[in-house]
Amino acid sequence: MIAETICSAVSAAGLGIAAVTAYRKRFLSAARIAAYSLVPIGLVMTGVVQWLADTAFSVTAWAGFGVLGVSWLLFSTTRAVERRRGGTRKERKEAKAAARSDAVAPAASAPSLGPGTRVANRPATAPRSGSTDDFSDIEAILKKHGI
Repeated sequence: MIAETICSAVSAAGLGIAAVTAYRKRFLSAARIAAYSLVPIGLVMTGVVQWLADTAFSVTAWAGFGVLGVSWLLFSTTRAVERRRGGTRKERKEAKAAARSDAVAPAASAPSLGPGTRVANRPATAPRSGSTDDFSDIEAILKKHGI
């Protein structure tokens, strides 16, 4: 009952301000003020104010708002975790499959092993004793290129 009285008073005050504004030859502003001032009385007449008053003092309604808040919190948390992990479960499976298929070179018949984990203890080439061998290798390369 008090809410309806307050809404009626706000509407009456708004219409009074709109009348004063129209008297000052500001008709566009007066029309806007009148439109805004008619909203509270319209809400009272449609029953929205009564519904809001019943909802505001209802324990069940507040419990429902609490459940909606918990639902929103869970949804937000799961979305944040999903973004941090890199997508949905389906997207992660597709990424794993793509990573496995990248291990095989396009023209290779067997999968490549990637970088080795063991360190080789022996040198790749044995040191040569004579300096003539070094020059013979260079001569072979130069002959191969026609120089």
